[in-house]
Amino acid sequence: MNEFDQYAQKNLKIKNYIRYTDDFVFVHNSRKYLEQLVPGISTTLQHQLKLNLHPQKVSIRKVGQGVDFLGYVVFPYFTLLRTKTKKRMLSCVLGKTIEYAQRGISYNSFKQTLSSYSGMLKYCCSLNIRGSMSKIINNRCNLKSL
Repeated sequence: MNEFDQYAQKNLKIKNYIRYTDDFVFVHNSRKYLEQLVPGISTTLQHQLKLNLHPQKVSIRKVGQGVDFLGYVVFPYFTLLRTKTKKRMLSCVLGKTIEYAQRGISYNSFKQTLSSYSGMLKYCCSLNIRGSMSKIINNRCNLKSL
């Protein structure tokens, strides 16, 4: 993807560009400008990297609507966990809590799972999600929040 980074910075002269592996976001104040970039970006990805843009994953939207990126929805002044990510996380916490309560997994394994999710939650507004996790844990195995 280094070739694509060079193309975005040197050819397109994009200043507000974020990329993590094959996910990327361009930020610009002109919708028309961004719409004009899509065909060139698509062609460059196809020829240089043999990659295709997924037509349903290309979206041009106002920043105030939030940018869905890496499991989070990023707004100008705050970040939320994506709903799908939150549901998957709470489902996994419930499953691990049940396993732990039934002695199917060790305390260390259980705590590692919770620590991993806690790490993810550090980067977003997560008070309600943390509360939901605590309720799941307290209801299933009478533990205080870890």
